[in-house]
Amino acid sequence: MKQARMMRLFGTSGNCFDVAIDHGMFNEKTFLGGIEDMRQAIEVVASARPDAIQLPPGTAPILQSRPGKDRPALVLRTDIANVYGTPLPRKLFSEVIDRAVEQAVRLDAACAVVNLLMLPDEPEVYEACIRNINRLKPACDDAGMPLMIEPLVMQDNSKGGYMVDGNIDKILPLVRQAVELGADIIKADPCDDPQEYSRVIQIAQGVPVLVRGGGKVSDEEILSRTRVLMEQGARGIVYGRNVIHHQNPAGMTAALMAIVHDGASVDDAMAKLS
Repeated sequence: MKQARMMRLFGTSGNCFDVAIDHGMFNEKTFLGGIEDMRQAIEVVASARPDAIQLPPGTAPILQSRPGKDRPALVLRTDIANVYGTPLPRKLFSEVIDRAVEQAVRLDAACAVVNLLMLPDEPEVYEACIRNINRLKPACDDAGMPLMIEPLVMQDNSKGGYMVDGNIDKILPLVRQAVELGADIIKADPCDDPQEYSRVIQIAQGVPVLVRGGGKVSDEEILSRTRVLMEQGARGIVYGRNVIHHQNPAGMTAALMAIVHDGASVDDAMAKLS
């Protein structure tokens, strides 16, 4: 069943575009822009037909109750962390939801996703993430549920929450650790120079790598970066704010799908936004 679920994620092109709308899981007000009404947000994105939508257990049923055979696959967010606010709370945590894999199966998810967080001077959060992964991995294997691990190297939170550290020398070992812990799919940060991303693909040892979008940037920048990352060997993308905060989420989804699945040029992708 694991292979069948993987096939639901990776379309006939062998690639995947997963739209992340799981930001409400992290108790951060700034993450809620564009997703105050989750039914509307999911409807808009699902209508644009990406390969998958990433959701927490509370709002996943909105997607799964959508009629028809062409709805995007569900990627279920399985962990909660309090690492994104500024300033950070006195005590940080990362914890997996109860009976996570059972919930994924009941919700007919194609994949479960969990963080592997690396924050400066916060070894307890990193340790908690390792424990979370070690709990999920055998349960996922027993259920035939693909496990997506999200190795995220973050900057000091004083610079603002949710900031990617694009230092490839920090990204590489964390991606490799995620592979060694048993990831079926990697969701990794972009590096400072997208032309170097083939090194991330190599270190993943054949495990498909989907690239995280990070903060909101201009249309041309996100499309150009995506084109380079796909040329470097990425198997797809997991973008959230660059879709849900866009004035035309459906158009941006179509533009990114054209690059991910059809190898469209940036100009051709941009035309889908007009």
